[in-house]
Amino acid sequence: FGFMKKLLILILLFLSSCTLNKVVQHHGVHNLEKKQAKLKVNFTNKNEIIELIGPPSTKSSFDNDLYIYIERKTTSTRLSRLGKKKLLVNNVAILELDSRGLLVSKKFYDKDDMQKIKFEEQITTGEMTKNSFVYKFLYSLRQKINDPLGKKRIKN
Repeated sequence: FGFMKKLLILILLFLSSCTLNKVVQHHGVHNLEKKQAKLKVNFTNKNEIIELIGPPSTKSSFDNDLYIYIERKTTSTRLSRLGKKKLLVNNVAILELDSRGLLVSKKFYDKDDMQKIKFEEQITTGEMTKNSFVYKFLYSLRQKINDPLGKKRIKN
């Protein structure tokens, strides 16, 4: 009888440590979609962007400056799926600023848009351009959407 009582207490402790609330892991800029919607092309400047959204996740310079902001939310799935990660939000905002620091272009992609982007399989030029940088960046993010833990890339 003593063993059964201890086993029951152990099971109750284990179950009480499990939570019914989902744990959401958030990386990058919180509420990126709402924040980027407040930015106005040919009106908002660099200082206002940094004040509203913060420093960019990635920054690049070509003809103009590119600021890339990322928001990513994942959660663990049910116990029946062995705690695999589920992607909830994967947003990317690409802001282009001219030499005066004025926003001249704004593009926003959510996780559905990332699946629709067509990527060229062959590259004929070695020249680095703004588009090739953005496409390579978005391509790597799309790979992370399809395989968040990198398990598909591991070869046995």
